[in-house]
Amino acid sequence: MRDKLNLFIVFCLLGISPMVKSFAQTYELGAFAGGANYIGDVGDTQFIAPAGPTFGGIAKWNRSNRHAFRLTYLVGQIIADDLDSKDTRRLQRGFSFENTLSELSLGIEYTFWEFDLHEGAPAFAPYMYTGFTYTWYDALVLPLFDPVGRETTYAIPMVLGLKKTLGTKFLIGVEIGARYSFTDGLDGSAIISDSQVNNVPFGDTTNNDWYVFTGVTLTYAFGRKPCYCNF
Repeated sequence: MRDKLNLFIVFCLLGISPMVKSFAQTYELGAFAGGANYIGDVGDTQFIAPAGPTFGGIAKWNRSNRHAFRLTYLVGQIIADDLDSKDTRRLQRGFSFENTLSELSLGIEYTFWEFDLHEGAPAFAPYMYTGFTYTWYDALVLPLFDPVGRETTYAIPMVLGLKKTLGTKFLIGVEIGARYSFTDGLDGSAIISDSQVNNVPFGDTTNNDWYVFTGVTLTYAFGRKPCYCNF
């Protein structure tokens, strides 16, 4: 009996700590759908302006009622046109391009207050996510921004969202996530940085490109209910 009690305590401690609800055996699988936009050397400079579609999958391992390890794979299309900008120089230049991004991201999702899926009553909470992202994108070259292959880079995601339970098995969320990439080449500008194109400077090597995914998540939760350690 004593051995069983000790084993129970060990499992509870692996979840988080005594007196804390553990979600060590609660997982989520689901999908993401929304839009993408880009912030860089071409087109509009608005932070949130989805222009192309984004979709993908999401998986979570809820380690407590406040944090989860999260893995996502997303594919998005960024579209930019100087004619959408309010910058006079960009309007005169008239560049436009499209690029397809694929990213694999692993990190931690932190919920701002305790969020218990198993209570049965409706629950909602804001959350943030950050981690490490690996991104594939088309290498573009002027004058037509033609793709000439695929390149890779790293990015840092900064995501804010709001999630809500749908019963005890499903969760729906809305999130906005900016990614700071380690490249200036999402628009092809890195290839001819600091050069003159049609007498208009194109490319700023001091500023890397950003891209933003905005969308909705729907996940299905499964696994054992939390372990309660009350001592």
